[in-house]
Amino acid sequence: MRIARNTVVTLNYSVKDTDGNSIDEGAEPLVYLHGGYGGIFDRIEELLQDKTINDTLTEKLEPEQAFGEYDAEQVVVEARDLFPENIEVGMQFERGDEDGEEEGMLYTITDIADDKVVVDGNHPLAGIALLFTCTVSDVRAATAEEIAHGHVHGAHGHHH
Repeated sequence: MRIARNTVVTLNYSVKDTDGNSIDEGAEPLVYLHGGYGGIFDRIEELLQDKTINDTLTEKLEPEQAFGEYDAEQVVVEARDLFPENIEVGMQFERGDEDGEEEGMLYTITDIADDKVVVDGNHPLAGIALLFTCTVSDVRAATAEEIAHGHVHGAHGHHH
């Protein structure tokens, strides 16, 4: 079976930076619903179209094709008293919008000094080009329920 819209694709994969440092060894296969559902980088999905089992792919993704460019405006210094006592550098938290309408942005605490906390709203891999390598290990037709929900169910997928 070829990869096409509304197929479930299983990939064995790894991700490295352009210096060859491992970002993700892909200990578990990546399983996604193909066809614009947002389960994988758009560029990788585009290149996987019409591939079949055992086909391989290696693609360099520029930051704008992966996790975006680094945006210095996403780094904010906040008052220490806005946070619980037990915070540490590296902790992450979600901050919703002011009226609670939209899903919040994920922030990472990058520094704590005296009465200030530095938080960064950039993805940890923002601004980094990535080398994505994969081998197609399975392709199957998606179920009607998976298509309706926009994601894979079962092993390595979403559980309701």
